Amino acid sequence: MSELKRAIINTDRAPQPIGAYSQAIRTAPGELLFIAGQVAVDLEGDPVGIGDVAAQTKQVFENLRGVLEGVGANFSNVVEFTTYVVGRDSVRGFIEGRTEVFPTIFPDGDFPPNTLLVIDGLVREEFLVEVSAVAVLP
Repeated sequence: MSELKRAIINTDRAPQPIGAYSQAIRTAPGELLFIAGQVAVDLEGDPVGIGDVAAQTKQVFENLRGVLEGVGANFSNVVEFTTYVVGRDSVRGFIEGRTEVFPTIFPDGDFPPNTLLVIDGLVREEFLVEVSAVAVLP
């Protein structure tokens, strides 16, 4: 795979990010990969971290990693996340889990944009976090 051109955009003409995300990413043309929302299940489909938002968040990012690796990509190819958490109380656990995994998956601190939505529920009651992603493949 050729090198992906990816530029993080954080302009002073808009409010600065209030968390681990960027305002935007600019990328050279490439093939887009749309990753379906991932929830906290292991490879056997069993729930992980029931009642523990941070543990579920870590599993979700592990699942995203698996999809990316399945097409020969990694987190540096990701240009956008959309995150769903169940209830406002889940935001803190999501941030804790993300804070634990982001230094290893984004060691340069160049985080993709992320839209975080607080919702009433996901497809199954035990799921508290779901994250979808868009990646650009060179």
